[in-house]
Amino acid sequence: MSLESYSTDELLLKRRGIRRQLAAEEGLKPLRIAVLGGSTTNEVVDFLELYLLDSGFAPVFHQSEYGRFYEDAVLDPAELITFAPDLVYVHTSCLNVQGLPAVHNSAAEVEAALDAETCRYQQIWQAIKANTSAQIIQNNFELPPQAILGNLDAVVPGGATRFLLALNDRFARAAESDPRLLLQDVHGLSARLGLQQWFDWDRYFSYKILTTPEASLVMARSLASMVRALYGKARKVLVLDLDNTLWGGVIGDDGVDGLALGQNSAVGEAHVALQRFLLDLRRRGIILAVCSKNEDATARIPFREHPEMVLKEDHIAVFTANWSDKANNIREIAATLNIGTDSLVFLDDNPVERAQVRQVLPEVAVPELTEDPADYIGLLANAGYFEAVALSEEDLARADFYQANAERVSLQKVGNIGEYLLSLKMVATISPFNSVGRVRIAQLINKSNQFNLTTRRYSEAEVEAIEKDPAKYSLQVRLADRFGDNGMISVIVFDIGPEEWTCDTWLMSCRVLGRRVEELVLATVAEAAKKAGAKRLVGVYLPTKKNALVVEHFAKLGFTKTADLPDGETHWVLDIERYSAPELPMEVVYAEDLSPAMASV
Repeated sequence: MSLESYSTDELLLKRRGIRRQLAAEEGLKPLRIAVLGGSTTNEVVDFLELYLLDSGFAPVFHQSEYGRFYEDAVLDPAELITFAPDLVYVHTSCLNVQGLPAVHNSAAEVEAALDAETCRYQQIWQAIKANTSAQIIQNNFELPPQAILGNLDAVVPGGATRFLLALNDRFARAAESDPRLLLQDVHGLSARLGLQQWFDWDRYFSYKILTTPEASLVMARSLASMVRALYGKARKVLVLDLDNTLWGGVIGDDGVDGLALGQNSAVGEAHVALQRFLLDLRRRGIILAVCSKNEDATARIPFREHPEMVLKEDHIAVFTANWSDKANNIREIAATLNIGTDSLVFLDDNPVERAQVRQVLPEVAVPELTEDPADYIGLLANAGYFEAVALSEEDLARADFYQANAERVSLQKVGNIGEYLLSLKMVATISPFNSVGRVRIAQLINKSNQFNLTTRRYSEAEVEAIEKDPAKYSLQVRLADRFGDNGMISVIVFDIGPEEWTCDTWLMSCRVLGRRVEELVLATVAEAAKKAGAKRLVGVYLPTKKNALVVEHFAKLGFTKTADLPDGETHWVLDIERYSAPELPMEVVYAEDLSPAMASV
């Protein structure tokens, strides 16, 4: 089911039936969300529930009474503590801001008011962090519904517009430095929808619901995107049709000169703008692929010959142009990239192709396009497919990583595997968890599904706690080769015991499968454990719907199975004394001290 096909009115009228249908799906992840509201939050929560169910979550909500967001967090947190949320959403508006300046206030008085309001919200966040382990989502503020001073409202110290913009900047700085705090950009959401369509004063005066249904829907969709990103469900790949999608016209019929692309036409300019937007997506790490019903040589002609093409062939990680059905081609694209089809978005102007992909691959996101290419950017941008809760260097380089990996896959098809691995000239860099890698470590822990032995999820704050815990042994592994830097590709956590070290977390990026990195990890952990006096390594495999890939992981590394539980969980043991490290086709650099002293209890 795609909620994007429903209008706001349809979602309002049919939400109970839609909810029943979505809630009947198997394998939904439980999620406890506390909503602390400055206005009545029922409508936002109703929409949010639908979007989260559609994203594979089974949410349970606790809502504060109207206007008691500060009291329920700071003064009387008992209900919040008892509820034990995974997420706390502090849902406030410009009407909840205290100390808005008056026209006559001086710059110093305004600054003091900003300090006081910032402090009030910091008290809320600190109380939530002290009383729960929840991730906090706090919205910033839309601009005031009326600018009392006109254009000067954004200029003089006493202007409410200037005050709220400054407060939003304070919130942004707080979120930038605190991994437990995420910021929802209500200022941006309300600006894009328009303040005239954001506030509903009749509903506010009657029911204390501040926003229109359309605004409530926009906020809920935005929140669901943040939750998906937080739990590793954001999309990573955009698969593109060509004819009448990247350009106007059909290259096989119209030729290069007949395409609508730039050329001072409205349609042509819209396609050029779309390509600029797609290139910006790639620069922030979104992988681009092509899936076109076309002759391969013909499909490539505009990339090579049209002067207005913004996208080039080397921006495309996988280029697929043939006459097979698109669903099968999309499967092949995912396999080449070694990524799940649920990480893909498919952009195609043809409603028949969209319907076929939705039917065969319902896990692929397929935005419903209008007939006007000028709408494509907004439809893609506002859907929240590629939401991120943090942005690391690896995120920015992801498209290059996967594109280089596609080249490696092509190279691997020829020749001896041992010679192939040596030809890569791999360099692995290993270090314990640290502050530099913390953001990326948390991302990998929350995104990795296939090569993940236990699929335990840890927030940035919990990763930091693991860094400092003397009873935990942690590793982060980076891998480079002659094609480029793959970035961080593996994360490992073992619980340290006097005679046994037990695997808590062992995950690896699927783009480096077959490179023998897991053997290097085992050799590193076994050496550290042996020096610390341990006798055995204990492996644990916890099955999920997505990690069947590693069901025999420990067996392949020489562990012996010791338990086979009814739910599929298995336990394994390796005798360190009998283990000998293999020769590996890579150079290894230990970036930080991994001596037993670090791993001692």
